[in-house]
Amino acid sequence: MDGLAGKVALVTGGSSGIGAATARTLAGYGVKVMVADVNDDGARSIVDAIATSGGEAFAMHLDVTSADEWQEALNNTKEKFGGLHILFNNAGIGGAVADIENGTLEDWEKVIAVNQTSVWLGMKYGGALIKESGGGSIINTSSIFGIIGGFGSSTPYHASKGAVRLMTKNLALHWAKEGVRVNSVHPGFIDTPILGDSDRNQLAGVTPMGRIGKPEEVANAVAFLASDLSSFMTGSEIVVDGGYTAN
Repeated sequence: MDGLAGKVALVTGGSSGIGAATARTLAGYGVKVMVADVNDDGARSIVDAIATSGGEAFAMHLDVTSADEWQEALNNTKEKFGGLHILFNNAGIGGAVADIENGTLEDWEKVIAVNQTSVWLGMKYGGALIKESGGGSIINTSSIFGIIGGFGSSTPYHASKGAVRLMTKNLALHWAKEGVRVNSVHPGFIDTPILGDSDRNQLAGVTPMGRIGKPEEVANAVAFLASDLSSFMTGSEIVVDGGYTAN
């Protein structure tokens, strides 16, 4: 894909699901990938798979809610690969599936920290390194539930993903003339660990295409946004949901 070979990417939540698929996809296009996660063994496993396929990657521990760990991760990225051109803010959790009456403050604060504050921290510190490296692309994982109200439950998740959607647009405008593009992806029901024990057949049944998505299908959209093929896109959102939000 145009303009990816030789670039450096940092992928959060890179040990599984969409993050792992994106790390492998980018590496396949010649990108040097920092695979960041709190799951160290999982991150190393993805790096090993990339190396086996002839790619270049490095596993790194990162608690995305920690400003100190973000700064250390970016310093490590610069030391290991010389800079940063692509930041995929992907780490996230679903939180408790509860209505607002039964939700807890503890769950609210945890989901907001992992899904929303982490993206703010990544852009705050990662944007500076991308500019220093000559420019590049930030892609943030929001959700279809950052656009629509879903099932009327999981308020912290919806709030956090809605915030990611608008932070993306806000920073896209802020950096529009500084060589940093910022876009978001909005997955629908994708076969990843975040679905937990959800009834996948039921989710497939409410999706117009009649199935849930594969992590690789979101990874391809991320790779497009990271590449020069999307050079005139910033502040945009790509929905990957099998038609769910078309209803």
